[in-house]
Amino acid sequence: MSRREALPVVGASHRHESAHLHVSGEARYTDDIPEAQGTLHAALGLSPLAHGRLLGIDVELIRRQPGVLAVFTAADIPGENNCGPLIHDDPILAADELRYLGQPVFLVIASERSLARRAAALAKQAIQAEPLPALLTACQAHAAGQYVVPPMHLNRGDAAAALAAAPHCFEGEWSVGGQEQFYLEGQISYALPQEDRSLLLHCSTQHPSEMQQLVAHALGWASHQVQVQCRRMGGGFGGKESQSAQFACLSALAANQLGRPVKLRLDRDDDFMITGRRHGFDYRWRVGHDDEGRILGAEIDLIANCGHSADLSAPVMTRALCHFDNAYWLPNVAMHGYCAKTNTQSNTAFRGFGGPQGALAIEMILDSVARRLGLDPLLVRQRNFYHSDPARGQDLTPYGQPVEDNILQPLTDQLLASSGYYTRRREIAAWNAASPVLKRGLALTPVKFGISFNVVHLNQAGALVHVYTDGSVLVNHGGTEMGQGLNTKVAQVVAQELGLSLDQVRATATDTQKIANTSATAASTGSDLNGKAAQDAAARIKARLLPLAAELLGAAPESLQFAEGQVSAGAGSVSISFKELVAKAYLRRIQLWSEGFYATPGLHWDRAKLQGKPFFYYAYGAAVAEVIVDTLSGESRILRADVLHDAGQSLNPALDIGQVEGAFVQGAGWLTTEELVWHPSSGKLSTHAPSTYKIPTANDSPLDMRVALFDAPNRADSIHRSKAVGEPPLLLGFAALLAIKDAVAACGPERHDPLLLAPATAEAVLKALG
Repeated sequence: MSRREALPVVGASHRHESAHLHVSGEARYTDDIPEAQGTLHAALGLSPLAHGRLLGIDVELIRRQPGVLAVFTAADIPGENNCGPLIHDDPILAADELRYLGQPVFLVIASERSLARRAAALAKQAIQAEPLPALLTACQAHAAGQYVVPPMHLNRGDAAAALAAAPHCFEGEWSVGGQEQFYLEGQISYALPQEDRSLLLHCSTQHPSEMQQLVAHALGWASHQVQVQCRRMGGGFGGKESQSAQFACLSALAANQLGRPVKLRLDRDDDFMITGRRHGFDYRWRVGHDDEGRILGAEIDLIANCGHSADLSAPVMTRALCHFDNAYWLPNVAMHGYCAKTNTQSNTAFRGFGGPQGALAIEMILDSVARRLGLDPLLVRQRNFYHSDPARGQDLTPYGQPVEDNILQPLTDQLLASSGYYTRRREIAAWNAASPVLKRGLALTPVKFGISFNVVHLNQAGALVHVYTDGSVLVNHGGTEMGQGLNTKVAQVVAQELGLSLDQVRATATDTQKIANTSATAASTGSDLNGKAAQDAAARIKARLLPLAAELLGAAPESLQFAEGQVSAGAGSVSISFKELVAKAYLRRIQLWSEGFYATPGLHWDRAKLQGKPFFYYAYGAAVAEVIVDTLSGESRILRADVLHDAGQSLNPALDIGQVEGAFVQGAGWLTTEELVWHPSSGKLSTHAPSTYKIPTANDSPLDMRVALFDAPNRADSIHRSKAVGEPPLLLGFAALLAIKDAVAACGPERHDPLLLAPATAEAVLKALG
C-alpha cells in the first residue's frame, strides 16, 4: 500500500487531484482542447468611447479584411441581447448606446485568430458614434443620482441620537480602489454545433448552468439544447461567475449561425478592457464613541462604483452592508448603500463579494478611534468584539442574526501568544524612535465572515455518484474546479463515506447534462454544498449495499462498517472487500449509482428590510502583520505575517493552508500595490496589462509567513464539521494596510491619525506622510 493510500481520507493533507497534471503541463484547460476540424476564431470590435450614441457600423470594411468569414452585430442575435445575470440591462453587443470604452460592439469571425484580431482592431474606423457626456467616478454618479439599483438602507437602534449623545464624535471620508481578478487563464469559450439544433460549449466559467440559460436565451432556444462543460479553470476569483456569459453567448451565436466550431479567447489587454472586477468603494462616515473606544453610534454611506450595468452589484452591496460590523457589536448604526452607475466596465464578483469592502470601513474607523484616544488599536478592537453571552445583549448583528459560534476571543488570544504581539509592539516603538527614515509598523486585524449565498435559493447542490463493478467510483457534482481543490475535497468525502482509499475515486468535469440547475461555485460554498450532496449520493448507494453485505456476512446491517476497502462488523470479524460486494450486488441487480442533493437549512432573508438569517455559520480568523516603510520613497515591505484561521475541522489541511496563504497575499495586494487608473477625460482604463497593473509577486509576499489553522470543529452541521476557506482569509490582508498606517503614524506627533488611502502605493504613502 502506498503512503498516499495509507493516509486517512477526510482530514488528511492529500495532494490536489490534478497536482501532477499541473506541474507536468498535462492539465487540459479550455484552450488546450484539440480543435475540431473547421474551427473558426473570433475577436471583438470594441467601443472607442466611454459614452456615445451608436450611429452605425461599417460592417463591409471589416468583411473585406483578409481571412474574415463573417461579422455579427446586435441585430444578428436571434433571441435576447442580454448577458446580465439578475437584471436584463447588459447587452451582449452594443445596440444603440455605447456605455464604456472597451464595450463589445461587433464580433469578427476569421479563419485564424490573428486575422480576426487584426480585423477587430479596425473598430475605431468602423464604428460611427456621437459622443455623450460620461460619468467616470462613483462620486460623480452619486452626485447625479445615477444608480444601477435603488439605494439600500440597513439600520439598528437610533444612530442619530447616539451620535448626538456620544462623548466623542468625528467625521471621515475614505476610499478603496477596485481589484482585477487576474486569473492566469483568461476568458474563453469554445462552441461546437451538435446535431438537431443543439450545441456543446466548453467554457471557463464558475457557473455552467447560468451560461446554459443565457446562451439559450440569446439563441431563442430551450436550455436542453445547450450543454456546457468545464473540467477546470486557470483561476476565477469571481471574475468567471457572471462575466463569462458574454463570451459564451458570442461564441455560441457564431457557431450556430455558421454551423462550424468557434473559439473566442481574449488576450489579457482585451480582458482588462471588457470585463469588470472588484467594486471600488467611497465612504463617508460619522462615528460616536466613548473614552475607552467603544462605538456608540455610526452612520455611513457606502458608494460602490458598479460600472454601466447592475451585474451582481445588488448582492455585492448587500454583503458589504452585512459585513460592515465585521467582528464588532455596533449598538446603533445606520448604513446606506449606493450602487453608482458609471461609464466604465461593469464590476462584478471578486473573492469576498463585497464583504471586504464592508469590513474594511469599520477597521479603518476603529484604527482612527484608537489613534485619537492614544490607545493601542488592538485594545480598541477587543473592547468592541461581539460577546457570545446573550445576557449581555452583544451577540446580535444589525441584520438580526445572532452570533452563536463566536470563537474570536480564544483565537485572538492564541495568535497574540504565538506571534509575540506585545513584545514586538514595544520593540518596534523603540526601533522607530531611533530610526528617522525607515519606520516599522505592526497591526492585528480580525475577521468574522458569513458563509452562504445571501440569496437563499442558491444554497443548494446536486451530485451523481457511480460505482463500477470493479469497485472504482466516479463522482460528478455541480461545482467547478478553479485550482482551489474542490474536486479533491469532494472525492475525499465520497471515499470516506464508502470506506475507500482516495485513489479509488475520480471526479469528472462539471457538465450541465449531468447535474442540472446548479449554483455558481462562489460565496465559499463549493465544498459545503457539493460535499454534502456527494455524501448524500454515496450514502444512498451504501444503504442499498447494506442488506446484501449483512446477508453475506451473517451480521446485522447496523453493525457493519465500511473502511479500508472492506465491509465488516468490526475488528476481527469476517469481512468482504468492497470490490467483491459491488460485483455481487450487480448480479443481484442492485442499483450502483445514485443522485444526491443538499439544501442549506435554516436560512431566511427579507430582501426589502435586510433582515433575517442569511448565513449558515461564520468563519473567523486573525492576522498580525509587520511592515517597514521608507519615508523618503514611500515604498513598503511586509516583513512578517502571523495568520491563524478558523477552518473548522479541516477536510484537507494542506489545501486549506494554501488557500489561506494565497488569500492573505491577494488581500494585501489589493490594499498595497494593485491600482486601477482610468484616464480622467477619455475613460480609458490605463492599467490594462501586467506592465501597468501590479499584482503581488513572490518578492511582495511576507519574508516570514506563519500560517496555522485554529483547531475547533464547526458548530453547524457542515460537511464533516469543516468551514469554508475560499473568501474569509482574504480579509486578513487588512493587517498589511493597517501596519503601513501604523508606520506612517510613527512619523507624526502623539495621537496622529494620518489619512492613508488604499491601495497604499508608494505615492499614497508619501501623500499620507504629508
